[in-house]
Amino acid sequence: MEARRQSSAKLVQSPKPTTKKISFEEDSTKASYEALPNAVFFALFFSVVYFLLSRWREKIRTSTPLHLVTSSEIVALFALIASFIYLLGFFGIDFVKSLILRPSTDVWNSEEDEEENEDLLRKEDARKFPCGQALDCLVPAAPVVSCQKVFDEKPVRVTTEEDEEIVQAVVAGTTPSYSLESKLGDCKRAAAIRRDALERLTGKSLAGLPLDGFDYESILGQCCEMPVGYVQIPVGIAGPLLLNGREYSVPMATTEGCLVASTNRGCKAIHLSGGASSVLLKDGMTRAPVVRFGTAKRAADLKLYLEDPLNFETLAVVFNRSSRFARLQGIKCAIAGKNLYLRFICSTGDAMGMNMVSKGVQNVLDFLQTDFPEMDVIGISGNFCSDKKPAAVNWIEGRGKSVVCEAIIKGDVVRKVLKTSVESLVELNMLKNLTGSAMAGALGGFNAHASNIVTAIYIATGQDPAQNVESSHCITMMEAVNDGEDLHISVTMPSIEVGTVGGGTQLSSQSACLNLLGVKGANRESPGANSRVLATIIAGAVLAGELSLMSALAAGQLVKSHMKYNRSSKDASNTAS
Repeated sequence: MEARRQSSAKLVQSPKPTTKKISFEEDSTKASYEALPNAVFFALFFSVVYFLLSRWREKIRTSTPLHLVTSSEIVALFALIASFIYLLGFFGIDFVKSLILRPSTDVWNSEEDEEENEDLLRKEDARKFPCGQALDCLVPAAPVVSCQKVFDEKPVRVTTEEDEEIVQAVVAGTTPSYSLESKLGDCKRAAAIRRDALERLTGKSLAGLPLDGFDYESILGQCCEMPVGYVQIPVGIAGPLLLNGREYSVPMATTEGCLVASTNRGCKAIHLSGGASSVLLKDGMTRAPVVRFGTAKRAADLKLYLEDPLNFETLAVVFNRSSRFARLQGIKCAIAGKNLYLRFICSTGDAMGMNMVSKGVQNVLDFLQTDFPEMDVIGISGNFCSDKKPAAVNWIEGRGKSVVCEAIIKGDVVRKVLKTSVESLVELNMLKNLTGSAMAGALGGFNAHASNIVTAIYIATGQDPAQNVESSHCITMMEAVNDGEDLHISVTMPSIEVGTVGGGTQLSSQSACLNLLGVKGANRESPGANSRVLATIIAGAVLAGELSLMSALAAGQLVKSHMKYNRSSKDASNTAS
């Protein structure tokens, strides 16, 4: 194994040409010739623009009609159009085409003549099996039955002369890495070539980062650009979680030992006590553009206009044109001098809804330009939303789904399953989650580890992991009830941002986890129902996680359990090699 790695490293560091040789001087000369037309058209474009502006300025000064042009101006107009078309093609046509078109692999055949002089660095990959198989995990995989697209499992490696030429072009910078998918028409082959080029450019091996066994077609144009592989994250199951009379097996993707086991213990305690119940308080995604006026008075005029109930129906009609699921719920405004922040709140069906609400906001801004033509839109997002940042506005007003979840844990269960007492839990919660968080100046962090559970479920179900920032806002409350015999525990989470359609939810692994929870895709009978159920499940899992961790802290078991479950006796470096 070590010999194979050394040979692979040598291959990356000192690639040997296998066909024709070209000197660096010839490459430089070729690059200079290719850059010459660009410089010419740059100079032509700006010269013509300057000439026409000068001529038109003179006509305006002498009151000469602009449509009367001389022969020199006609020639200049043609030169302007020609240079503009050339520069447009130079700067972006290939990129736009890469998002729309996927030519067949024959597109490279037309470029073979131009690349005949490219130096071939190596002919085949030294790896004899996929990177993901470098680990000694010989557990046979169970057959998967799915309606998802079945993709080719055949390993892809850079082995042909054609692939070597493409790698050469990427390394030399003559072929953009982002255009490989559109030019090759094969996403997996594009990833393999990009990966090979990256190893040569950096001199670092990507052995251990799997390439095979993933459907790269499914992420094209929506999940990830320029892929070179994928990261493996184990998925554990906590539960069953008894919530609102139904049982859920909760998938959690994490690399933190004890997390799934601890949440599972909390689920057991809840189940033995009769289950938990949850209530959805709000459901509305937000987007807040910032606009600027010449005076603070005009900014205030727009604020009053938007907050007038008589104008809401008109604005809602304009906003709702963006989608059949988007429904405007309200607009809250905040003013800072001449600047106005407009916080739009709308329902978005089963989608998380950021793109949906942004389109609706753009519709309203275009509509407002009629009555407020001097309004200058600084940005479609002015951070008053507020997305992926801790903010008091989300903690107070909510964003996405606002959920409260509660359970009464029997005293016997607290003692026998959680190994602590009701009195100890209530005291610890007051001093840690409430007083301790206040001493730290926490914003929405009045809990033990809500973000742990939120992030693990987000990754497993294809949500945006970065939104765990505001989605983990949570206050955990504990109180002794029934004459001090039992424990009442609740979590209040005002901004859980989730969806069951769009983004990463459509990937096969994440889709399977959503299917496990019974919330895969859109709910046709009641749009938005699936995403709302997912939000309540997350709150229920957080409740279980909070209950178990707080019990471990109260019983002094935290360090002992982590030393047992969060430490490995295996040498990871030896395993990887």
